[in-house]
Amino acid sequence: MSKIAIHCPQELVPVDRGRMREIARAVFDGESVADYELSLAFVDNTTIHRLNKQYLEHDEPTDVLSFPYSAANAKKLEGELVIGVEIALAQASERGHDVGAELALYVIHGLLHLCGYDDKSPFAEEEMRERERRYLAQVGLPAISGEKH
Repeated sequence: MSKIAIHCPQELVPVDRGRMREIARAVFDGESVADYELSLAFVDNTTIHRLNKQYLEHDEPTDVLSFPYSAANAKKLEGELVIGVEIALAQASERGHDVGAELALYVIHGLLHLCGYDDKSPFAEEEMRERERRYLAQVGLPAISGEKH
C-alpha cells in the first residue's frame, strides 16, 4: 500500500497538503512507481540549513534535500524530502509566481532524485528540467524550472 505523509513544523508558509499529495502521485504515476512510502517535510531555513550541513557539508539553507531509504530497483520506493519553505518564498517572490508553484517544483525535483535521476552533468540536468516542466504542466502549473533552484 502506498503512503504519503506530510509534516509542516513551521507556520511561515501555508502548505496545501492535498495538492502536494496530488503532485507526488503524478510523478510516481509518470515514473511507473506503484508502491511507495514518502514523507514530505516542509521546514524553515534553520532546519534545512542544519540538515544540509550535517548530511551534505553545505553550510547554507537549500531548496530541497532528498533522502532515499530504499535501495535502487527495490520493489517499494521509500524516501523523504525536506523542503525549505523560506527559500521557496524568496524564489517565488523573485520570479514572480505563487509560492505553491515553487513548492511543487521542489517536490517534483526531489522525487525525480528519489526515482534515480540526477543533475550532475549538463545532459542529465536538462533531462531533469524537461521532466520537471512536463510534470508541472501535467498538474496545471507554469514551466518555472530551468533556473538554478
